[in-house]
Amino acid sequence: MDLPISWLREYADVNVGMKEYIEDITMSGSKVEGYTTLAEEIKNIVTGYIKAIEKHPDADKLQICTIDAGQGKDLTIVTGAQNVKVGDYVPVALDGAVITGGKEIKTGTLRGVVSEGMLCSVEELGCDNHDFPEAPEDGIYIFPEAVELGKDVVDLLDIRDIVVEFEITSNRPDCFSILGLARETAATYKGEFRYPEITVKEEGEGKIEEMISVEIKNPELCPRYIARAVKNVKIGPSPRWMRKRLRAAGVRPINNIVDITNYVMLEMGQPMHAFNIDCIADRKIIVRNAEAGEKIVTLDGVERTLNESMLVIADPQKAVAIAGIMGGENSMISEDAEAILFESANFNGPNVRITAKNVGLRTDASSKYEKGLDPNLALDAVNRAVQLVEMLGVGEVVPGMVDSYPNKREPWELSYSPEWINKFLGTNISEDEMQATFERLGLIVDRANHTVTVPTYRPDLEAQADLAEEVARFYGYDKIEATLAAGTPTVGKKTYEQNITTLVKDTMISDGLCEAMTYSFESPKVFDKLLIPADSKLRETITISNPLGEDYSIMRTVSFNGILASLSTNYNRRNEQAGLFEVARVYMPKSLPLTELPHEIPTLTVGMYGNMDFFDLKGIVEHLVNVLGMTDVVEYLPENDIAWMHPGRTASVKVNGDTIGYLGEVHPVVAKNYEIGTKAYLAVLDLEKLIGYTDKNVTYKPLPKFPGMTRDIAMLVKEDITVKEISDIIKKNGGEYLENVELFDVYKGAQIEAGYKSVAYSISFRSAERTLADTDIADAMQEILNGLASELDAQLRDK
Repeated sequence: MDLPISWLREYADVNVGMKEYIEDITMSGSKVEGYTTLAEEIKNIVTGYIKAIEKHPDADKLQICTIDAGQGKDLTIVTGAQNVKVGDYVPVALDGAVITGGKEIKTGTLRGVVSEGMLCSVEELGCDNHDFPEAPEDGIYIFPEAVELGKDVVDLLDIRDIVVEFEITSNRPDCFSILGLARETAATYKGEFRYPEITVKEEGEGKIEEMISVEIKNPELCPRYIARAVKNVKIGPSPRWMRKRLRAAGVRPINNIVDITNYVMLEMGQPMHAFNIDCIADRKIIVRNAEAGEKIVTLDGVERTLNESMLVIADPQKAVAIAGIMGGENSMISEDAEAILFESANFNGPNVRITAKNVGLRTDASSKYEKGLDPNLALDAVNRAVQLVEMLGVGEVVPGMVDSYPNKREPWELSYSPEWINKFLGTNISEDEMQATFERLGLIVDRANHTVTVPTYRPDLEAQADLAEEVARFYGYDKIEATLAAGTPTVGKKTYEQNITTLVKDTMISDGLCEAMTYSFESPKVFDKLLIPADSKLRETITISNPLGEDYSIMRTVSFNGILASLSTNYNRRNEQAGLFEVARVYMPKSLPLTELPHEIPTLTVGMYGNMDFFDLKGIVEHLVNVLGMTDVVEYLPENDIAWMHPGRTASVKVNGDTIGYLGEVHPVVAKNYEIGTKAYLAVLDLEKLIGYTDKNVTYKPLPKFPGMTRDIAMLVKEDITVKEISDIIKKNGGEYLENVELFDVYKGAQIEAGYKSVAYSISFRSAERTLADTDIADAMQEILNGLASELDAQLRDK
C-alpha cells in the first residue's frame, strides 16, 4: 500500500520528520517497507520565457532559442522541438540540472552552436500526458499562462511528494486505504482523525428506480450491491489535484469517471466500477454465477472463459463484468456516454481470489476484495463517488439508490477488564488511557459496563485479547518491561547441551567467522555436485511430500552444501575472503520409507576461502577443542576417502580413536562445480560427539618455580612421515621431565635428498622440585634420538 503524505495530511496531522513518522507508525503496528520522494532527483529546472527563435545555420531541424530564465542574463539553448514559439513560457534545465532518470544536463555545443541548457517535456519531469493532458504528445511543455521566471518547475507544477510504502497484513483490510492509515496515524499521535464529510445534492432528474434494478442470485458470494446513477456525464481529464494524488499512489490517471472510481478505492478501500447504462440490457443488473464455458471480453481486450464457480455481473442477455475483478468491454464508459451507473458492491474474498487466479487476472480491485471487505463500507464509497462527480461538475446525480443488502452485518460488543488487560500485558496502564485508545480507533466505549462496540471494519477484533493488543501497540511495546508469565514455577535456563553449543558459536565468532543460516531443504542434484558416489548412504534421503520445488525437495544429509553455496555467492560478488560457520542438523533416516523419526545430527560446519589455508582452519579447530577441554585427546590423521575433499590435503579428527569429523581443502572439481575460483576449505564436526567429549573440569597448576631447559633437534625423515608420528616418539621417549614438544621448521629443497624432508623440533624439559642439570636430560635426549632412528630411520642433522 502506497501512502502519499500530502493526501494523508488531509485526514490526520503529521508534524514530525519522515524517519520519525516511519518509526512511530511501525511501532504502533503498521509496518513500513520504506519511503520515496517523488521528483527528488530532479534539480535546477526553472521557468523560462522564449524571447527569440532563429534557425540553426547548419541543421534544418534545430532551432536556436534566446531564453530569459530569471538568471540575470539571457541563455542560448538549441532545441529540436517544433512546437515552441516566441512568447512561450517553458521549463528550462540549466547547466548542471538533473532530469528524470538521473541524467545531468551540461552546457555543450550542437553543430557549432553553444547550448546552455535544455527545454523540457513533461516526460523529462517524470510525468506524462495523463498527468498533464494539455502537454503535447511529442514536444516541449508550454505553461498555459504566464509564470514568474526562474521559479523551480517541480514546485510550480506540484509534482514533488513523499510516498510511504506499507506492508499491510491480511487481517487488517481497513488499512488498505488512505483513510485506514490516517486513522492509525491519528491514533498513534493521539490527534484528530478527520473523516470526509460526505453529502450528495442529487440534482439530476428522475429516480434511480426508473433507470436500473438489481437482483442478487447468490447472496453468499455477493452480500451487498449498491447502484447509483449519474446523468449528463461530461467525460474529460480530472483536475490536477486528483491526477497528482492518483499518480503518487501508483495509479495512472485515465479520465474523470475512471479516476473517481480509483480515487474512492484508494481513499476508502472500496473498489468501484462504472457502467455505461445504455449498454445494460433492460436496465437490469443480475449478480449470478457464470455458466459453464461462458465467455467475456474484459476491459483489457482479452476474452476469458468462465465456469460455474465464478460470480459475474450481468444483464438479462450477457455478462458485463467479472465480479470484483474487471468490467467487460461491452459496458465500458465511452466518451459519448450520457448516463453511467456506479457500482459499489461487496464480494466474497476467497471466491474473488480463486476466480482471479483461474482467469489469470489479478487487479487492484481483486487484491482488496480477497482480503475480506466490510459490506457497510460500500454505502459511504458510492456516496463519495457521486459527491466527487458533483464537486468536479461532470454530471448530475439521480436521486436515490438501489441497495440490495439481504443480510446486514451489525457491529458487535466485546467486554473488557482493565485489570485483566494489565495482568495479561504485564503493565500498569490506567483505565482512562485504555478507553481513550479504543475511542481513537473508532470503537464506541461504554465506560460504565466495560464494553466496547466494534465497528464492522475491524473484523480482527474478536476477543478481549485483541483489545489488549490494541492497548499494547499504542501504549508502546518498547515501554512494556519484561516480566515472568503468571504461574511460572521456576526461572528457565539453558541445558548443558545448549550452553556448550553457545560456547562453540562464541568461539567461532572470536576466530573471525560469521554465522550462516542455510536451508534444511535441498535438491537431489547436490550429490552430483559434491561427487558423492551413487551407492552412498548419504543419497538415502527423506523426500518432502509438498516441496516448494525440486530445489527444496529433500531433507539434507550433508551439512556443507549451503556453506559452499554461500562461499560461492561471496566469491562471485568479489569478496576477497570469507569465513563462515553454521550449527545445524542433518537428517539421517533410520529406514525408508519412514516408519519413525530420522536421526537428527547437530553438526558444526566451517567454510572459508581467501587469505587462509589448511593450517588456519586446523588452528580454528584446535582452538575449539582447547576451549572444550579436549586438547590432549584429539588427534589429526590423514584422510583420503572423502569424495568431496582433496586427497592428501584432508585430515580426520579423532577423539580417543573415535572419528568426530574432518577438515581440509575442498576437492578442486567440487570447488569448480560451485563456481569458487580459488582454494576453499571445510571443517565438519559432529556436534553431538563434541558435546559428549567436552570436559569443562579445569585443573589449575601453580606457575613453575624452577627454570626449564630447551634442546633443539633437526633431522631428515622420509617425506611421507607425519608430524604426529615424530611427536609421539619424542613424547614416548622423553622421560619424566619432558614438558613440551613444538615443531618449528619443515624444509624441502635443493639441499635435501629427493623423497626426504627436514624437520626441526624444540623440546622443553622442567622439574617441579629443582633446577635441572645437563646430565638430567642427557639420557632422555639419547632415548629420543634412538627412538627416532630405530622407528623412523631419522638422520640427525647439524643445524
